[in-house]
Amino acid sequence: MTAPRLRLALDDGALPLPESGRIAVLYPGESADLAPLPAARVELVEPRQPAHDARTREGYPVTTALAGAYAAALVMLPRAKALARDLVAAADAAVTPGGPVIVDGQKTDGVEALLRDLRRRVSVSAPISKAHGKLFWFPAEGTLGDWRRPARQTTPEGFVTAPGVFSADGPDPGSVLLAGSLPAKLPARMADLGAGWGYLATRLLERDRIERLDLVEADRTALDCARENVTDPRARFHWADARTWRPADAPGGIVMNPPFHEGRAPDPDLGRAFVAAAAEILAPGGRLWLVANRHLPYEAELARRFRGSREIAGNARFKVLEAVRPTRPGR
Repeated sequence: MTAPRLRLALDDGALPLPESGRIAVLYPGESADLAPLPAARVELVEPRQPAHDARTREGYPVTTALAGAYAAALVMLPRAKALARDLVAAADAAVTPGGPVIVDGQKTDGVEALLRDLRRRVSVSAPISKAHGKLFWFPAEGTLGDWRRPARQTTPEGFVTAPGVFSADGPDPGSVLLAGSLPAKLPARMADLGAGWGYLATRLLERDRIERLDLVEADRTALDCARENVTDPRARFHWADARTWRPADAPGGIVMNPPFHEGRAPDPDLGRAFVAAAAEILAPGGRLWLVANRHLPYEAELARRFRGSREIAGNARFKVLEAVRPTRPGR
């Protein structure tokens, strides 16, 4: 939805882009329309799959981090407040002084609160409001350093995480419940879909019986943290969308704490897609263990994709579900 706001800013001359130099676009995702920008000068910073590969196929140069100096930057606000501030501060430091740092976001992603905070710090343009979002800009000054978050942080338990990754302050209670509910004997070959920064993997690899564990994670930042947290040689790391990743050899077991948000609104279809992927990936007699918020309706998808499923643990907030023997509809 970026294009209408960005086009308005450029067409009326309110936002003068520099005539030369690279333009960084941070966290564009798959759907942001960047047509108003001069494509030959645009460099995307996108550490998330499948957006990274989708944008690469479109012909954009895509990196996972800012590199060098830029003439301008456009920050597409993510949901996580700490990450949003970090990206804006990083853009402010990377753009040549005086060059525009452009911020675009939906109201549901906190753009109005960020605008209020920035007005206390820098000279911000009048915002352009359209389609439930806002776009504004300010001249880079390199003065937002206190908004930067360390590239890595350590939880009280000693795990390495990073701003903006899921459950950055410590193990997610759902994952803790899942790890504690797994049977004593697990298959030798396992996979963790949506592995995050590696909490579940560390717990799984406490089992000597496991010979290999594939960690599949779409967020490059989270996966890099997992590499630091999970040093066991039985672990294999895959920067990939768990919904489309397919291994060379089928695992006998899969664990997951699937995401259920694309934006602010819950989207159970994400979790259902993870269930469908697990059914495709597992060996014929394989098992899936997943944890989910109690209100999320995954039971019907499990019944459709597996020959049997049941709740094996839970509390008022979470449920742990086990499914056995994928049916692979349509085959």
